[in-house]
Amino acid sequence: MATGVLVVGINKATRLLTYIVGTSKTYTATIRLGQSTVTDDAEGDVIATAGTSGVSEQAMYGGVAALTGDIQQVPSSVSAIKVNGERAYARVRSGEDVKLAARPVTIHRFEVHAIRRDPEADVVDLDVTVECSSGTYIRALARDLGNALGVGGHLTALRRTHVGPYSLDQARTLDQLAEELNVLEMSQAARALMPNRELSAEETTEISFGRRIAAGAAPGSPDAATADHPAAAFAPDGSLVALLADAGSFAKPVLVFAPGNGAPSAGHTAEG
Repeated sequence: MATGVLVVGINKATRLLTYIVGTSKTYTATIRLGQSTVTDDAEGDVIATAGTSGVSEQAMYGGVAALTGDIQQVPSSVSAIKVNGERAYARVRSGEDVKLAARPVTIHRFEVHAIRRDPEADVVDLDVTVECSSGTYIRALARDLGNALGVGGHLTALRRTHVGPYSLDQARTLDQLAEELNVLEMSQAARALMPNRELSAEETTEISFGRRIAAGAAPGSPDAATADHPAAAFAPDGSLVALLADAGSFAKPVLVFAPGNGAPSAGHTAEG
């Protein structure tokens, strides 16, 4: 049911994946109001239904607005979150009633593009775009919107269109990759993912040996790179040398790559 961008790291580029995990994601989705399912999406059995004729469009937009911004979200019980060392979905499949704790997530954008009523089935389908922080469950948004409106809800379609700076427009399907493995060169991937710093030849040499160089931003500056959010440092020939974190008046390498290596090392595909 779910399709879209899946970022894949190859060879040395797998070391960049740590910094991709926490980036924001963007999805297009369809939410069905009037039916609740055991999985909060269309792959699970319907467990409750409610008429939607009395739910106004104003109420729908109000429900969407209430789920925008910083919210506390309870993940779907059939998620991959571990409970006492076992995946939640495995516990549900074994018949256990799993209750997960709410966690903070941020919904940067929750936009409704179309509202379609089906009087015969007495359901409403909403086509939406959601831009959110890492860790957000879109099917949980569908569930919570339906519950807030008193009719239940679940997800019927989901497509991830962006992972951080990488978009569906850049992606290739699995069939296309089977014919020709087109990948994004590692330096290009890093340039798109994080702040950039261009090094001199001398700085390149120092960093390639793991030594410190002058900081890229003034100490205490909001532009300073950190270990969690480093800057990508490039040699004069454009190759990725290292990821740098500023520490006071110096910048030190978080990761060091071999300079001058222009071999393709990263790619992103469309799953499904």
